[in-house]
Amino acid sequence: MYLYQLSIEDWWKDLKDTFVLNFIADDRYMLLVKGLGNTFLVTLGATFLGIILGVLVALVRSTYDKNISDMRPGFGKGFLIVLNKIASAYLTVIRGTPMLVQLMIAYFVIFVSIAQHKTIVAIIAFGINSGAYVAEIIRSGIMSIDPGQFEAGRSLGFNYAQTMLYIIIPQALKNVLPALANEFIVLIKETSVSCYIGLHDLTKGGEIIRSRTYTAFMPLLAVAIIYLVIVMFFTKLVGILERRLRNSER
Repeated sequence: MYLYQLSIEDWWKDLKDTFVLNFIADDRYMLLVKGLGNTFLVTLGATFLGIILGVLVALVRSTYDKNISDMRPGFGKGFLIVLNKIASAYLTVIRGTPMLVQLMIAYFVIFVSIAQHKTIVAIIAFGINSGAYVAEIIRSGIMSIDPGQFEAGRSLGFNYAQTMLYIIIPQALKNVLPALANEFIVLIKETSVSCYIGLHDLTKGGEIIRSRTYTAFMPLLAVAIIYLVIVMFFTKLVGILERRLRNSER
């Protein structure tokens, strides 16, 4: 019994010593704090860029689907066809290739001239990737709106662009808001591959601690727990948002 108790005490002491070594000594916990800040910075920037790209691509795709058969031959129809092909190619390439490969191409090939600004490159790369998924989310929201809403807009004297801006898009965004929030949660986790270009994100912070203390379990476990807490927090917020949206429709 005494030996068992002694082994537990030794185990607890080793655990405390390992914790101190990984997080307290030399203020190594600040590596995780700095990494977490960069993770949120990249996520918020990429989300903003992704929504802008997503809305533009969704407008092109939905306009093509709704109006191409009724448009007369001419410059406008041809221009819309070209825009739709570009949007379709963008969606195919971005959704068909891994995020890590896109990030490395952006860093080592496309934006090599600003490679020292790793945060900016990461925001652009993740924003472009997120935009493809946001585009399909918003397009599905636009296509779900009753066609009578377009007729109502025309009866008020709005042209197509005004109808989309003031009537269709607000309703579509309300319908897809939970899906957009879930995309934000997914994006938080996807930014963990930023460490492959040397960006000091949350995952990189854990890797730096591991390389200095030669202990992998505790720093990587801490990174996993932090991601889990963040995801659970935002998932809870999305659930509250969904309930409020359902209640507002009653």
